[in-house]
Amino acid sequence: MLVKETLSNGLSMNSRILTFCIAILGVCLLFPYQADSQGGAKSLTLAQAVMCEEIRDNAPYNQGMVFSMANERVCCFTTFDPVPERIFIYHRWFCRDRLITSIKLSLQPPRWSTVSRIQLREADKGPWRVEITDQTGRVFGKLRFSITD
Repeated sequence: MLVKETLSNGLSMNSRILTFCIAILGVCLLFPYQADSQGGAKSLTLAQAVMCEEIRDNAPYNQGMVFSMANERVCCFTTFDPVPERIFIYHRWFCRDRLITSIKLSLQPPRWSTVSRIQLREADKGPWRVEITDQTGRVFGKLRFSITD
């Protein structure tokens, strides 16, 4: 014989379990878990990072590792895919291992490209690098290049 238990608020145990299951299903539909192909949560991923002379049609132009002073500037172009949430990243420009500037850039979901650039001066000749980091200091990539005559 099946015993039906009624709780103090008048709902049966089966009704409460059903209500709980519907609530859990609703939460899952409102906040779906996103997983990548390896089964883990999607995380911010650097898809492309290049140094170039300029940006044309939202793409890097004349990519390289050695840039002439005659160009007057150099650009760091990065693409992140995926971008799971709005976040800030930094392009940290170093000349001869000395931090020259740190440029804060905003990323938006689901995919985002961004660029930073510096104007070249005569004193800028030599080895450079750009570190692409998040606000916690996590390094996504390093780009090394040189400035010459």
